[in-house]
Amino acid sequence: MQSNILICGVGGQGIVLTSKLIAATAMEHDIPVMSAETIGMAQKGGSVFSFLRLGDDIYCPMFPEKTADLIIGFEPAEAVRMLPYLKDGGQVVVNTHPIMPVTATLSGSDYTGTEMPEYLQRNVENVLLVDGTKGCEEIGSPKVLNMIMLGAAVRNDVLPFSVDDIEDTMKKTVKPQFVEMNSKALRYNNA
Repeated sequence: MQSNILICGVGGQGIVLTSKLIAATAMEHDIPVMSAETIGMAQKGGSVFSFLRLGDDIYCPMFPEKTADLIIGFEPAEAVRMLPYLKDGGQVVVNTHPIMPVTATLSGSDYTGTEMPEYLQRNVENVLLVDGTKGCEEIGSPKVLNMIMLGAAVRNDVLPFSVDDIEDTMKKTVKPQFVEMNSKALRYNNA
């Protein structure tokens, strides 16, 4: 078994933590894993993406275009930007709420990003739209988007773990005062 996973979004959305949780959960289940993050202007809302490879005979954390089994997009325009990595038959799990990119903000662009989820539905065979922003509002924190998106991917059988497996790893990783909120987010189901 081998899986290539790409997690993408903008700085501050929890992409790196999500990548670390998947990697740690894989290791706890004796699944070989390699990961690499690319962080561009992350603290300013710039693009962030993480490559994860799970399985045997993996020698590099990066993978070429057209080989991703799964793209988890915390921001829809970033998910569209990463589509060249998706293999035929691969799946995209994407948050429907766009965030205006830094370049659009600086240029005064009227970018809204609302057409990105529709574009994904038209161009990707297996796409799961998740209203992660609504989930964050219901749970009471914008910082749980990553757990909502990870939970949606796990529940749709695109990762080789259960929500309980991820939750066990999360409990060992995040500060105790954030465990309950993150557990709710992992189990949030609005997909």
